[in-house]
Order: sequence, then C-alpha cells, then structure tokens
Amino acid sequence: MSRTSAASRAFTETEDESVKANWHKSTYSGASNGCIEHTKLSADQRAIRDTKNPEFGTLVFDSTAWHAFITGINSGVLQI
Repeated sequence: MSRTSAASRAFTETEDESVKANWHKSTYSGASNGCIEHTKLSADQRAIRDTKNPEFGTLVFDSTAWHAFITGINSGVLQI
C-alpha cells in the first residue's frame, strides 16, 4: 500500500467519524455568533468546527497539537 493511499484512508476514516461524532458547543461561545464545537475522536484525536457552518469541515488535532492549541488559547497567545 502506498503512503498516499494510507493517508487518504486515514483522512476518510476521520471524516466519517467526525460526521457521526457527538459534538459539544464551546462554553466560551457567546452572543457574537463566533461559536465553535468540539469533539473527541478515536486514536487520541480532537476536532473543532464552526457551529453555524459544519459543512465547511473540521480541524483535527492529535493530542500534542490539541494540548498546544488549548494552552495557546488559555494563555492569550491565540485569540478566538
């Protein structure tokens, strides 16, 4: 199996899983409609998406990237 087809298969599996996932609206979402949802996926991954436009897709993070993302938000380095 080529590397491309393995990556493609992993992407498709993650995409299928995110469609079926139990999404949760962020507690930081407010009246400004800048809302995101998050979910935990298998293989120690997390995903986020726009609440109003879920058809736009998701951002998927492995555990290390998720931790860095949350740390960046909590410290004010990343603003959402």
